[in-house]
Amino acid sequence: MENQGRGPGPRPEGEAGAPPGTPEDPPAGRVPQPQPQPQPQPQPLPYEGVWRFTASAVDASVPQARHAVRDLLHRQGVPASDDLVQGLLLIVSELVTNAVRHAALLSPVLAVEVAVGAEWVRVSVEDSHPYRPTALEADHGRTGGRGLLLVREIAREAGGVCDVEHTTSGGKVIWAALPLKPAGNR
Repeated sequence: MENQGRGPGPRPEGEAGAPPGTPEDPPAGRVPQPQPQPQPQPQPLPYEGVWRFTASAVDASVPQARHAVRDLLHRQGVPASDDLVQGLLLIVSELVTNAVRHAALLSPVLAVEVAVGAEWVRVSVEDSHPYRPTALEADHGRTGGRGLLLVREIAREAGGVCDVEHTTSGGKVIWAALPLKPAGNR
């Protein structure tokens, strides 16, 4: 066995000249079995990701959140139709408005999150208020109070879903997920 300047110790397994029985030299009469190769994970599309920002629970945050979401979708190159973007922006406006009107006392700061996958986009608003709202039915004699009903209807019409969940900190998150249909595929 040639040393090749490595010193007197044994060579690592699998190297040329390694002792019989190592992976490079299977026992006589045995055919080496191929080792399974890990499957490459699909690479995320350039527009996929999760973005989160916070805002004060004040009226001025409603248009700011809407503009931030619109700019994010545009900047990331999310392939969404104009109708889908308009629906998402209306959902963001309604959810932030509800948090400002109904949660500001216990939640002076709210969080807006946008998550984009290969085939869907999800917007959510989280606050620290423990009350979990329900969608009210249309009462034509009453103004307001139907924001969650509107959000659910927009999500349903787009083929998506909407829900309200409690957070581990005792607050809530209201979200809507819509299928992502590129503008040319409608």
